[in-house]
Amino acid sequence: MSRRAVVVGAGLAGMLAAAVLADAGVTEVVVLDRDELPDGPRQRRGLPQGRHAHLLMTGGLTAMEEIVPGVGKRLLAAGAHEISLSSGVLARSPEGWLRRWRREGPVMLTCTRALVDWTVRAAVLEHPRVEVRRAAAVGLTGSAGRVRGVRVSGPDGEADLDADLVVDASGRGTRIVTWLEGLGLSGVRTRTVDSGLVNASRVYRVPAGAERFPLTIVQADPYVSRPGRSAMVMPVEGDRWLVSCGGTRGGEPPADAEGFLRYTLDLPDPIVGRLISGAEPLTDVHVSRSTSNVRHYLDKAPHWPEGLVVLGDALGTFNPAYGQGMSVAAFGARVLGRELGRAGGPDAPGLARRVLRGAARPVDAAWAMAVGQDVLYPATRGGRPGIADRVVTAYTRRMTRAAAGSFAAASAIWDVTSMRTPPTRMFHPAAVLAALTGSPLPALSGPPLTPAEREVLDGLDRTGV
Repeated sequence: MSRRAVVVGAGLAGMLAAAVLADAGVTEVVVLDRDELPDGPRQRRGLPQGRHAHLLMTGGLTAMEEIVPGVGKRLLAAGAHEISLSSGVLARSPEGWLRRWRREGPVMLTCTRALVDWTVRAAVLEHPRVEVRRAAAVGLTGSAGRVRGVRVSGPDGEADLDADLVVDASGRGTRIVTWLEGLGLSGVRTRTVDSGLVNASRVYRVPAGAERFPLTIVQADPYVSRPGRSAMVMPVEGDRWLVSCGGTRGGEPPADAEGFLRYTLDLPDPIVGRLISGAEPLTDVHVSRSTSNVRHYLDKAPHWPEGLVVLGDALGTFNPAYGQGMSVAAFGARVLGRELGRAGGPDAPGLARRVLRGAARPVDAAWAMAVGQDVLYPATRGGRPGIADRVVTAYTRRMTRAAAGSFAAASAIWDVTSMRTPPTRMFHPAAVLAALTGSPLPALSGPPLTPAEREVLDGLDRTGV
């Protein structure tokens, strides 16, 4: 029996959804995207955040490997870097510099977002059942009880594309609420929490001798009643550094080269500016502002049509500073795959509702982490910290302070930030004990550099700071 699924959006969430649909035996998987997709790892117009730093955390990579086996090896072969959170990162937290440990910890992959998207898309399109069509989805067909397909706008006008299952993975710009209203389904609650974050990024050539310099980050401080300001130097493919600055409303980074450098030097530690002052820039500074947290509570709707699934940013978007989006997209696609396996087909009764509720769980966890910090910035719109937020904040600060010299506390933070465990990991007995006991070691007065790394930093520094 011939079955067709239509996926709206050829980004990461859409291509991962296409992979699980094809593996589940769907005869034809049509992926729609309004953009002309690049034929290599290059920036695409419809992804404004694509030029900025993206981290592929352990949890997300594990989910992606289940869906597209070997994708990690493909990324590494294309130049991605494997970074250990325990030893490969120089991180200045709001509580000071974190130590590096020789013991093993979770890893993450760093590369450009364009490389991630291209690698996944190329792997998925090797499946003969999957095709990408350049077209814009402008609505849903069917009724409030069952979606029957997608209305598509193309060069020859509008047409209906029938499907047994429609997956909206159209990203931050989704029109799913409007589409549902067109079917007679209204009342979906949407919440937006906007810290006003602006990202500014620039690519540099890695200087000779600095090829093994750790990923370096000065984190924003949400606890001082001032705008958050941060910067990161991240190794990416092609012997390059991707340098991203982020500032919440009132502390936005500038778009000019001189201002960009000055911004990094004015952070609580000038290490990022010192590094890039002696590196060769390869691009201009690129700025984007599409960074708010937006949650469409589709899973709470009293009625949901059969034949419609929503995944990825179309269900919830997060401030990209927290590195959650790609992993959450992979978690949602994995839920779709598991439910398809149990249901036996894309048109099984109740499938869409079960997928929606399952995909909402990692969205909610990521939302709580992102919004819980964003509401602390003074100019954030859409939310203020409540009593529960303040209690969690106080505990998180204590845990971070302990992590400066406690491996048990550091491990709990790594497990949660790498998204290989839920946030409840922070409340396991060993983690709570570490937070209460505090750091057994004195606070670091500066970044934990090896002698060779310090020599690299001093050799690059042209600032005199």
